[in-house]
Amino acid sequence: MKFVILTGMSGAGKSTAIKMMEDIGFYCVDNLPIPLLEKFVELSGQENAELQKVAVGIDIRNGQALGELREELDKIRGRGITYEILFLDAEDSVLVKRYKETRRNHPLAGGERVDRGIAAERRRVAFLKENADYIIDTSRLLTRELKAELDKIFVQNQDYKNLFITVLSFGFKYGIPADSDLVFDVRFLPNPYYVEGLRAKTGNDAEIKEYVLQFPEAHEFLGKLTDMLNFLIPNYIAEGKNQLVISIGCTGGKHRSVTLANELYKSLSDRTGFGLKIEHRDIGKDALRGK
Repeated sequence: MKFVILTGMSGAGKSTAIKMMEDIGFYCVDNLPIPLLEKFVELSGQENAELQKVAVGIDIRNGQALGELREELDKIRGRGITYEILFLDAEDSVLVKRYKETRRNHPLAGGERVDRGIAAERRRVAFLKENADYIIDTSRLLTRELKAELDKIFVQNQDYKNLFITVLSFGFKYGIPADSDLVFDVRFLPNPYYVEGLRAKTGNDAEIKEYVLQFPEAHEFLGKLTDMLNFLIPNYIAEGKNQLVISIGCTGGKHRSVTLANELYKSLSDRTGFGLKIEHRDIGKDALRGK
């Protein structure tokens, strides 16, 4: 039997993940009282139980009993039963925004601000994150992207490294993305904006891609950037980093940065062991402003 404990921060998407686990064949129980965990695992593992995959949602809703979870897990391990911990996380600012949007109160906030409740919850669940087999940061994930990550882990059985990489194109005139980890400026390349017939197109169009990649400097930049990332990514994984945002910027975020972000994304797509997505933050802003 495959047994998974699904936990993490309130607002990080655990309820959504539970539904997704059901869709891929797991028998799921959410918010199981911790004193019942050992007995539930024992019953689920009996030969006549017919349960091959089980996921249990356990989190701060258990209140003070959450402190007993470590002891319960030791008992389960002592019975020779293996389990995996899936921990869903998100940045504090994202969690606050989600609570504001849903107008929900954080279970630990009481009469205080939401961020106080989040801080208290992080302290209580820290031991779960430290012992997690899989950590997924949902700060920048769409629902379908979370589903894809769960599919990689529990359906495709890929070697998952808990790192999710976002390749992000942007325009410097709209500001550097605040959540960037690595920022690269490609304004050293000739700008298609000033070429007749190319201004209205974007880096997703073949004409812009052909124009940008005709310059040897573009290929040299991609080669050096890829070499650096080949060095950095394993070290980030070893350090325990969960989210990496690689931002590539040009003047307006429409031509050069989009082309090179696409090329970097394709290069990284050949590798496994981490999640990957691409975003073009400012690709349509000039059109919206009528420029």
